[in-house]
Amino acid sequence: MIKGKACLIPGRYIPELHRPRLTTNGLFHSTVNGSGKPTKMENSVPKKPRTVCCIGDIHGFITKLQNLWSNLETLIDPVDFQNALIIFLGDYCDRGPDTPKVMDFLISLRSNYPNQSHVFLSGNHDFAFAAFVGVLPPPPDGSEFSETWKEYTSSEEREGWFKGDGYEKMHLQGRSWAGTMKVKFDTVKGTEFQGSIYDAGPTFESYGVPHGSADLIKAVPDEHKKFLADMVWVHEEDDVCIQTEEGLKLCKLIAVHAGLEKDKAVDEQLKTLKARDTRVAKVGPLCGRASVWEIPKELTEKPTIVVSGHHGKLHIEGLRLIIDEGGGLEQNPVAAVVLPSMLIVRDTDTLSK
Repeated sequence: MIKGKACLIPGRYIPELHRPRLTTNGLFHSTVNGSGKPTKMENSVPKKPRTVCCIGDIHGFITKLQNLWSNLETLIDPVDFQNALIIFLGDYCDRGPDTPKVMDFLISLRSNYPNQSHVFLSGNHDFAFAAFVGVLPPPPDGSEFSETWKEYTSSEEREGWFKGDGYEKMHLQGRSWAGTMKVKFDTVKGTEFQGSIYDAGPTFESYGVPHGSADLIKAVPDEHKKFLADMVWVHEEDDVCIQTEEGLKLCKLIAVHAGLEKDKAVDEQLKTLKARDTRVAKVGPLCGRASVWEIPKELTEKPTIVVSGHHGKLHIEGLRLIIDEGGGLEQNPVAAVVLPSMLIVRDTDTLSK
C-alpha cells in the first residue's frame, strides 16, 4: 500500500483507510463499514471491469517513468496489470535529459507486456519533434507544410524559427521546436527557456547534437522515428468503468493530449484528429489551454470521460481528468490515474509490502 497517500475520487477526498479496494474478481469492496460487501454498482457495469491506466506527461525523465511503472505494477493485481489498457497521454520529449531512453522504454512495452494494450498519444511536443525529423503525415490536400507558417509569421523573430537545412519543407511546429528564443525567461513557468519555446534543447543534447542542429534528423534512430510517426492524436474507448460517489459508472472514454475544444462540434474534432490533418498549424486539442479545459457540453448528455495531460496540473472534476502533475519540471512527480478505482499513483510514492 501507499504510506500516507490518498485516492482522488471526483468531488471527494478519500483517506487511505476508506479507499475502495479492487479485488481479484474485479469488484470494489468498501473498507468504510468493514462489511466487505461490494459497493453499489450500476446494472450495466461488467462483473470484472478492465483496468485502464492513464499516464501523464513524461518529458524526458526516464527515472520518473521507471519508478512510476514499478509502482503501478506493484499496486495493481498482477493479472489485471498484465491485461490492462495503458494510455500514455503524450509529451515524451523535451525539458528532461533522457528522451532517447524514454523512447526505448515505451517501444519495449509491447514485447515485454504482450497482453497489455498500449496507446501512445501525441503531445504537442511530440508533434513538433516529429515535424522536425520529417515523419508527420503529409497534408491530405497535397499542400506544402510551408502553408502552416503564414498565420503566425509575426512570431518568427521572437521564437527564432529554425532556418537550417530542410526548413523550406517543414511544418510550423518543427521550425518553432528547433528555434532559439530571443527572450530567455519564461514568465509563465518561471524558468529559463531551454533553447526553444518548447524547451527542446535537452532533447537535441540527449541525441548528442547541439540545439537547433539539422544533424538531429540523422541522429534519431529509425525505431524512434517510427514511434513518432505512429503516434495517434486521439483515442476512443467504449465501456470504461469509473468509480464515482454513486458507485461504478460505465462510460465512453476519449483520451487526447490537451482536451477537446468547447466551441467546436465534437464529431468534427474527432474526424480531424483521427485523420491527423497536418494542414492545421496549431492543433487545438494538442496544444490548447482554456479552450480545452472543460468537457464540451454535448458530451455531458451521455457519460463520457475526457482524459488529458498537457496542463501542468492534476485536476479531477467529474469525468474530466487532467493528469499532468509534473509539467516537465524536475522537482515535480509524474502521475497516473488508474480506472476504475480512480487511484492516483506517482513516481515519488513510497510503497510498503
